[in-house]
Amino acid sequence: MEIYALVGPSGTGKSHRAAVVANQLEAQAIIDDGLLIQGNRIIAGSSAKRQPTRIGAIKAALFMEENQAQEIIDALTQLAPNKILILGTSAGMVKRIANRLGLPFPQKIMNIEEFASEKEIRKAKFHRTHFSKHVIPAPTLEVKKSLPGILVDPLHIFLKKKESPGKKDWLEQSVIRPTFTFNGKLTIADSAISALAGHAARSVEGVTSTGRIIINVEQEGIISIDISPTIAYGLPVHQVASELQRQIELTVEKTTGLQVRKVNVLVKSISFPKATEATN
Repeated sequence: MEIYALVGPSGTGKSHRAAVVANQLEAQAIIDDGLLIQGNRIIAGSSAKRQPTRIGAIKAALFMEENQAQEIIDALTQLAPNKILILGTSAGMVKRIANRLGLPFPQKIMNIEEFASEKEIRKAKFHRTHFSKHVIPAPTLEVKKSLPGILVDPLHIFLKKKESPGKKDWLEQSVIRPTFTFNGKLTIADSAISALAGHAARSVEGVTSTGRIIINVEQEGIISIDISPTIAYGLPVHQVASELQRQIELTVEKTTGLQVRKVNVLVKSISFPKATEATN
């Protein structure tokens, strides 16, 4: 098994370029910030970027928890990659990661400056410092499925395949905002989520009143929503309810980064048009 490493200070764009570097090395797996990634899938691990504190993030990135380290070791045994790329802030860090996972020390340690210009590194640092933008080298849908509860947006980059000169493919990566930043921690109150759900519900044609909205936290980053609306008479109730579910899920997930597992709609009432004044 061949081990390679890409190192550079935090926020210099290592994760952004991880897939390109792995492609050039023909490495089948990437270890980055507590995750084991193969191609477009998160195989195992828990992202350091979803930890609530910086200390927790450091521990996760170094696989200091025995169960976390063992999960990666078991996954690597099953995956059996020939080449692995490890990302870290220094040579010492990647050696510690390799040691924790029972891997050989990297046979080649590359600096981020070999793959990014000084201007690109400055830009990456600016986005990290001012917008708390981080990258997980995996597609958005995969990140949402494996790591619910974080704000995530897609990022597309070009990959030039080594074995096919001139051929370029798109690769999607995920830009995320961790639960912690240098300025503090972000939490979202149930009342704020209820307000978002209510706003989405009122945008649906046929909903005359949102009624009671209840937020149920099922586990970290995953919620369900109960709503009891009033629907206007004359419209297909099942169609209005279906659109209500879609709009609420879309609005809450896009705005908060939380995963909405289900939206339960209980139509409590039908509103009828006001009677017109009788004519003689």
